[in-house]
Amino acid sequence: MPIQYYIFLALTLFSIGIVGVLTRRNAIIVFMCIELMLNAVNLLLVAFSKMQYNLAFVNNKLTTAGSEAQLFVFFIMVVAAAEVSVGLAIIVMMYRNIHSVDVNFLNRLKN
Repeated sequence: MPIQYYIFLALTLFSIGIVGVLTRRNAIIVFMCIELMLNAVNLLLVAFSKMQYNLAFVNNKLTTAGSEAQLFVFFIMVVAAAEVSVGLAIIVMMYRNIHSVDVNFLNRLKN
């Protein structure tokens, strides 16, 4: 499959994530949109690593080119899992204290 399809899909996912972060007020939905943006970046990294591997495979049949990006994707997924656990704990504590997950309410807490 051509790389343009992956780029278009990742751009679409990332754009949906950006729109969700900028327009939504629910903290859980904002959190899911951030995860969607991370997955779009992961998709691009895997697609480009596959493209690099295919180019290197033509010259050398025993190449390991492109495996670095896939390893980087694994670390991004580990960090995203830690982010989910900490983020959801913060959202739960916010709900327990103010009985709302509206992010606009947090701006009023500054004053």
